[in-house]
Amino acid sequence: MTSATSTALRFAFAGMIAMAVAMGIGRFVYTPILPGMMQELHLSPADAGWIASANYLGYLVGALAAAGGWAHGRERLLMLAGLGASTVLAALMGLTEAMAAFLAIRFLAGLASAFVMVFMASIVFSHIAAAGRNDLQAWHFGGVGLGIAASAAMMAVLVAEHSGWAAGWLWSAAISACGFVLVALLANEGPLGNGEVTREPALRMDRSLVKVIVAYGLFGFGYVVTATFLVAIVRQGGGSRVFEAMVWMVAGLAGFPSVWLWQKVAARTGLYAAYALACFIEVAGVTASVAIGGATGPLLSGVLLGGTFIAITAFGLQAARQQAPSAPRRIFALMTAVFGLGQIIGPVAAGFLAQMSGDFFLASITAAIVLVVSGAITWSAAPKSP
Repeated sequence: MTSATSTALRFAFAGMIAMAVAMGIGRFVYTPILPGMMQELHLSPADAGWIASANYLGYLVGALAAAGGWAHGRERLLMLAGLGASTVLAALMGLTEAMAAFLAIRFLAGLASAFVMVFMASIVFSHIAAAGRNDLQAWHFGGVGLGIAASAAMMAVLVAEHSGWAAGWLWSAAISACGFVLVALLANEGPLGNGEVTREPALRMDRSLVKVIVAYGLFGFGYVVTATFLVAIVRQGGGSRVFEAMVWMVAGLAGFPSVWLWQKVAARTGLYAAYALACFIEVAGVTASVAIGGATGPLLSGVLLGGTFIAITAFGLQAARQQAPSAPRRIFALMTAVFGLGQIIGPVAAGFLAQMSGDFFLASITAAIVLVVSGAITWSAAPKSP
């Protein structure tokens, strides 16, 4: 094994751990902890939706801030600051019961996770590209699924110990602290330099690019309803707390290899068709969570949600970069903005629909319809063969 390959593997592993901490735990541990918070603190579905949206608003603000050129040369420092903040903020969630504090903490946690996402990607991708190992991007993105599975295992243990919701946040912080140390040791330098940051040209908004952007915003709305409320749906359906943890673990385990598997699909079908197909499969998962009773519906939903949403997120960005190759930072910022907008609106809308109707059926079916539209629009945006 060459030194470049071993370095690429080390950075890909560091990226996987960073994504597990900042995204799998930092962003998504709210899902398995939420039912306990709703029950013990008497939060309404609308309250739960506002807390989730505060996190996504923070992510939007952080991603837009991180996409600028000001951070050039400081990527590693800012990435570690984001990981450290994610750890501290998880602990703070377990030390308060005030709605205003929840909103503020989750906003800051979203901002921190965006910094990790953007800056760690620039570090990892530069090192794996230098080694000619872009296939290792799948390891990096797989960290989201790994973090989700780890947080589910943690919740299963806490359930067995009859611990309250606050313990979930405090143990998340402890796991995140371990991840922080690993990443600091493994990712021992920033991205490989390629000269000065160049000024990118303005985006040319042709029909295909607009379609990709709109579809990505719709996907942000469509996936986030189930990603936020899946475990609450299980609780509402009378599932045990151990089963709740199991459903979330299934989602994480399906997510871990999903980017690698979908890359294989995209190699055969093309990027746009793979995006659309993944959306349509996710529709089945979103629908199953509320339409199929017993254990089957939630487990199927966990597999199909986990097995698609991380890959669709990556494919949307890849499609946009294909459409705007000369302005990667600008298109990344714009795609993140519309995706973030969809994520912010989704939990609030779903929370209100659930409060109004008494369950999550209407909210989930709305999300499924939006996902169908997102997949169809993206499919229609594919470049036509000459």
